[in-house]
Amino acid sequence: MSGLSSAQIAAAYRVSCLDELDALKPGNVHAFADGHRMRVADFVASAEVSTPHLAQAGAGVGTRVRGGVKATLAATDQNTNLGILLLCAPLALAAERGGPLRPALQGVLEGLDPRDAADVFSAIRLANPGGLGRAERHDIHDPGAALLQAAMAEAAPRDRIARAYVTGFEDLFTIGLPALEAARARGLTPPWSTTAVFLAYLARVADSHIARKHGAARAEAVRVEAAALLSLDLGTAPVADLLAHDARLKAANLNPGTSADFTVATLFLDRLTAAAGVES
Repeated sequence: MSGLSSAQIAAAYRVSCLDELDALKPGNVHAFADGHRMRVADFVASAEVSTPHLAQAGAGVGTRVRGGVKATLAATDQNTNLGILLLCAPLALAAERGGPLRPALQGVLEGLDPRDAADVFSAIRLANPGGLGRAERHDIHDPGAALLQAAMAEAAPRDRIARAYVTGFEDLFTIGLPALEAARARGLTPPWSTTAVFLAYLARVADSHIARKHGAARAEAVRVEAAALLSLDLGTAPVADLLAHDARLKAANLNPGTSADFTVATLFLDRLTAAAGVES
């Protein structure tokens, strides 16, 4: 079965990035409020300049990630989308290859090679994400580091995006897509269906971006607070309640960036599946 074209993948990625920005995501940057010294405009620019690299026909995962990060840094001088690119690049390649996306994605992950590792490690060094630290084995600062899968397995206990690489992106299929489907079943449409996806991640899993910067206990506290927000009826557009929580998180410099990255990837996967006309 033939896969999606570069143009189809590019359109799905770009719109998913922009849709995520339209949604009120407490603690993160969104159309209702900037934060963490970043503006919505930075993320819009990031989406625009990274799209050609993410959707580059025939390119490997590492090439897509590194190209997108370099273009983003040149345009914004900020790391606004490393996590997004790490999640979306394997999805893009899987969609390009064709067939049901989940097994195609597994094939992409199993086929990652030393070039992918070198390019991804280079991208991570360029982006220099907060709280990264160093690992005893397979450290990204080590030019002799092992294959990407080995490095991701090493980081998996402390980083949810790394964990995705060793679980076949399980969270997208067990948290993100079900949350999106449930939101639609309740009659929610964007941007509130997107907010529902974000809150599902934030309430289900302690955000690893917060954990890296502030510790596991603080990340768990944020998760518990997010779980309480699930009682809100998003169909009533509870802007005031969510903005109040947004302000509290930002005042404490708590940015659930991993949950936002997974939200973009969920929207992207959903669009790829619809465009391909096959089961995910």
